[in-house]
Amino acid sequence: MADLLVSDKTVFGELTGDLVDVVEPATGAVLGSTRLASPDDVSHAVTRSVVAQPKWADTAPAERAEVLLRAARLIHDQEDEFVRWGIRECGAIAGKTTHEVHSSRGELIAAAGLATEPYGQLLPAAGRMSYGRRIPFGAVGVITPWNFPLVLAMRAVAPALALGNSVLLKPDHQTPVYGGALIARLFEEAGLPAGVLEVLPGKADAGHALVADPRVPMISFTGSTRAGRIVAATAAEHVKKVSLELGGNNATIVLADADPEAASSVGAWGSFLHQGQICLTTGRHLVHRKIAGEYLDRLAARAARLKVGDPTEADTQIGPIINATQLANVDRIVRASADAGAAIRAGGTYENLFYAPTVLADVTPDMPAFTDEIFGPVAPVTVFDTDDEAIALANSTAYGLTASVITAEPFRGWKLAERLRAGMVHVNDTTVNDDPAVPFGGVGASGNGGRYGGQANWEEFTQWQWVTVRDTPPDYPF
Repeated sequence: MADLLVSDKTVFGELTGDLVDVVEPATGAVLGSTRLASPDDVSHAVTRSVVAQPKWADTAPAERAEVLLRAARLIHDQEDEFVRWGIRECGAIAGKTTHEVHSSRGELIAAAGLATEPYGQLLPAAGRMSYGRRIPFGAVGVITPWNFPLVLAMRAVAPALALGNSVLLKPDHQTPVYGGALIARLFEEAGLPAGVLEVLPGKADAGHALVADPRVPMISFTGSTRAGRIVAATAAEHVKKVSLELGGNNATIVLADADPEAASSVGAWGSFLHQGQICLTTGRHLVHRKIAGEYLDRLAARAARLKVGDPTEADTQIGPIINATQLANVDRIVRASADAGAAIRAGGTYENLFYAPTVLADVTPDMPAFTDEIFGPVAPVTVFDTDDEAIALANSTAYGLTASVITAEPFRGWKLAERLRAGMVHVNDTTVNDDPAVPFGGVGASGNGGRYGGQANWEEFTQWQWVTVRDTPPDYPF
């Protein structure tokens, strides 16, 4: 899988869009170049996908499962290559990328199990056989972002393929190798038939072409809430299903009985992993006034100890922000909040694309650090006095992806968790949690209620069909 980038032709095939450089965020080095998909390329790929899908759906379920299991073995055998590209193309540290590769393998194994599960039910009827069965949509479009491009692709691509769909994957143009070319090569080597998976790295024009194509009845989109609204509107115009997993402004509630040392570890991991560039990131630390001072001291000390630098170095803990535009937005939020009265307890500085892990104290609900999704290594801390106040603060956002509660009394934490408006809640753990078997997704501005993972994949990537059979046609009155 080494030579994936050349000037005019890639493993994506003959694409006709812009020729773009693939840039390493940590160094600014050009890793190679690739063509992007144009709208015409998308149209041609949809044609191939629509032609290939029926035969793939008719393939024996065990054979579909075997392709996914071969892919799982290959990703394990070639882990070093995947990790190398994840570090260099995404600016991710080795630990994050290794975990992502392992999670992607888990998605493939879990999806393989779907292929041979029961897919329908007999329905009550008299004088005829009546049953409902789950059938594939056909060609499924999958649009993925740059922050976790491998696993966020695999969690949709793998189950969609397992359940008999063909897939058109459009990775972000900033991560065309780790989020696209490696996946294309992986499935090619696993024996997936041609046309069943089309990989189309591209920008917004390619994504629009995919969402607007009437031959693609279902779209799976992961990305920003702003972009998700555009995708949803376009999909609605064409009356197709769309599954949206969008942004988050996730809260961790630290109760007065929590151990500040353990809680600050949970908080630091939640805010600083992958430079905070995760939809699950802890964007708001809601801490009881009784322990807020100690929590802030420990959190700021943890932030100051983290090594910021080139993620190819084994001891680096904080890598670069993906691009200058995103870094400027992170700094804007920090500066505006500081101007409004927040105290910078750690960080608040940057060099090139490296933003220092930042802790903000005295954050109030009207500050950008509280209201906005930051998508950077920033931990805003807001103080509360009562459980009701903590719940009100946590729920005072349009987002609803994930949340957590830290407490010495798990049952108390569980009762509070039931009051949080979020698709996922964790007691005595970080907001950053995922697993191939869980129903992953959010509510509100974090998504439209779709779920990925486990049995939820049946709801996402298949649809019901009702079938009846009689021995002979009935005699109707007219």
